Amino acid sequence: MPTPSIAARDYDSTPPMTLAFLGLGVMGYPMAGHLSAAGHKVTVYNRTEAKARLWCEEFGSQTRHAATPREAVQGAQLVFCCVGNDDDLRSVVLGENGAFAGMQPGAVFVDHTTASAEVARELDAQARALKLHFVDAPVSGGQAGAQNGRLTVMCGGSEAAFASMRPVAMHFSQACTLMGESGAGQLTKMVNQICIAGLVQALSEAVAFGQRAGLDMGQVLDVIGKGAAQSWQMDNRGKTMVEGRFDFGFAVDWMRKDLGLVLAEAQRNGARLPVTALVDQFYADVQQLGGRRWDTSSLIKRLE
Repeated sequence: MPTPSIAARDYDSTPPMTLAFLGLGVMGYPMAGHLSAAGHKVTVYNRTEAKARLWCEEFGSQTRHAATPREAVQGAQLVFCCVGNDDDLRSVVLGENGAFAGMQPGAVFVDHTTASAEVARELDAQARALKLHFVDAPVSGGQAGAQNGRLTVMCGGSEAAFASMRPVAMHFSQACTLMGESGAGQLTKMVNQICIAGLVQALSEAVAFGQRAGLDMGQVLDVIGKGAAQSWQMDNRGKTMVEGRFDFGFAVDWMRKDLGLVLAEAQRNGARLPVTALVDQFYADVQQLGGRRWDTSSLIKRLE
């Protein structure tokens, strides 16, 4: 029977491994669940211990929780992590009780946090000094993708480290691709977020325009969704925008964090991102409307 937090799916037959997962938020909780459901022995760490206990109760006897990242990773061949930002990542990786202090030489740390390329390169260098491996591996697909095991994973790191983590990451993914050296995964995720920002703003304007024009926007979206305007955002968020429903997991606060990373990187590399910068300010407007936890399609609210 499927558990409440993950959808049933077939798992590739990888030999059972000893794994650790750090961070059981809306993404990490089901991602770690897929690893356990695939037959791996998983130890979890979460800043709020009660959530780690709940996860272990849900996923059974081959799981346990640990009081610190260092304790969680002991004996693990692969360590997965999904936390909030650069500072959260450093807090679980570095220091006396951090993951690097407890990992065995040759083990691989896989970071699914959407963070900066800079912190990815920093931690990769520290991992190498300790004879460890580090892969930056941000994901796209949102909470539904995590629950259904259909995430897209964008990786940066060595070919050897990627080859060891990919079969296991496929338990919660539909695609897992090496994009280049350390930091390339995070840079690819930034490209992803640039695309999403522009698409959601355009879809918001289109829906608002159609509503003002008195059109049946459900029918309009059905029609134009079969043509050149089609996108994932239109297919999955168009009609819910029309209905005024904005509870689909990836919050405005998180998008602003991601766009902050994008704009900071653009300052470093000289890229011009006028639309992205504008949409970031539009999301700030949504925050002012009280929509910090609304999902990203709530951009349409500022057009009402």
